[in-house]
Amino acid sequence: MIRTLLCSLALAIPMAAQAPVATQVATPVAAPAATPATPMPVAKPRVQLLTSYGPIVVELEAELAPKTVANFLQYVKDGHYKGTIFHRVIDGFMIQGGGMLETMEEKPGRDPIPNEVGLTFKAGLKNSRGTIAMARTANPQSATAQFYLNVVDNPSLDPHGFSEEGFGYCAFGRVVSGMEVADKIAGVRTVWRRGMQSVPEYPVRIKGATLLPTP
Repeated sequence: MIRTLLCSLALAIPMAAQAPVATQVATPVAAPAATPATPMPVAKPRVQLLTSYGPIVVELEAELAPKTVANFLQYVKDGHYKGTIFHRVIDGFMIQGGGMLETMEEKPGRDPIPNEVGLTFKAGLKNSRGTIAMARTANPQSATAQFYLNVVDNPSLDPHGFSEEGFGYCAFGRVVSGMEVADKIAGVRTVWRRGMQSVPEYPVRIKGATLLPTP
């Protein structure tokens, strides 16, 4: 609340017997400069991933990775993640999902998005424990729907140069609830299946993904 203070100076005027009393006008004091209002913080979107092991809630950094977050939220709104699985699980590393069906067939997605890792890494959002990041192929600009959750700090996935090998993987949010669920998934028994390794022996399903109401 901006308060404006207006001050007046009261001048005491002595009495003189033979001379008229001069009237003095009080000089107004300039009001102090208004203090700019502090902008209200923008609420960050949160998404609940309901897995067969329990719910995981992630908070997304839309200001740091606008295209990545918009892409992820569109997949959520489209219902894309319902019926997919965590198809690649490596304890002591990460759990990856969001793109494969139980049949180990890839669910069709939209066009790839730009890799915004340069923005997020510079802002301090790295592949540390509890962050969510976009999975991709060796091509740095190939991310579509698949994502992963880091269950440990993984600095090897952060940028290390401008080559394809060192470009880095874009983290775009973090787990705010349900990290124990992610840890439990990371510890499941895995097998080779259809030419892929580190596949959970029994499907770890994503039953749905829901954009939560803004607090």
